Amino acid sequence: MSKKIFTEKEIKLLSANKYVKSVSSKGITYTDEMKHIFIAEKKKANLPEKYLKSVGLM
Repeated sequence: MSKKIFTEKEIKLLSANKYVKSVSSKGITYTDEMKHIFIAEKKKANLPEKYLKSVGLM
């Protein structure tokens, strides 16, 4: 588990993403749609950086 603490600016930016259900200074909860994307991309053996960029999360 990451020990990253999100700043207020990062929280606002992440909250605006349609794939983010909620975000706090200590963590992100993704939508079910994002979870399905994650699983599908993982099955294709794509690296997380690739699809996180494609959905605006990196």
